[in-house]
Amino acid sequence: MTVLVLTIDQRDSRRGRDQVPAALELLDEVPVLRPFERTAGDELQGVLEDPAALPPAVELLLRARTWSIGIGIGAVDLPLPPHARAGAGAAYLHARAAVTAAKTSPWHLRVAGDDPAARQLESALWLWAAVLARRTARGWEVADLVDTGLSYDETARTLGISQSAVSQRAQAAGIVEGRRARELVTHLATAALQQETR
Repeated sequence: MTVLVLTIDQRDSRRGRDQVPAALELLDEVPVLRPFERTAGDELQGVLEDPAALPPAVELLLRARTWSIGIGIGAVDLPLPPHARAGAGAAYLHARAAVTAAKTSPWHLRVAGDDPAARQLESALWLWAAVLARRTARGWEVADLVDTGLSYDETARTLGISQSAVSQRAQAAGIVEGRRARELVTHLATAALQQETR
């Protein structure tokens, strides 16, 4: 069985408060094969089977700007235990290597796997992270409303601003680019899982 294992480590945890409970609450919305849970200290781990679950998980973590994110692609030993932290196999080893490398990598994010598709996925995630990093609080406000299915006109009415202002915020926030990036990440994650299965 080939999966995505995410191992996530809080950055600068010794100087800040514990962010794990808040992250677990946010990630609770993401469809998983094994739920995210604290593994030790300020680290958490989860197992994803559906490639479409990767973009929402990564976006939540990138938005917080407090995590080193390691994504491992590969097989896991079966039967898979009920807790993510108890699993073993190549995906877990790759995730451990990835989170260690993420601490000194662009956007504090790395992807590891045995197939070159892992590098392609990592490249797409880095480019997407660059788009998300430029979003202001106002940009996220518009992005969040548009993500619920509201039109720009409806978003404008909700926020009490003009449609032109919404369009300007959306452009500055890279909402269109962000949507395309999510699609690309899902596509590349699907390809990476298929390659690792062969």
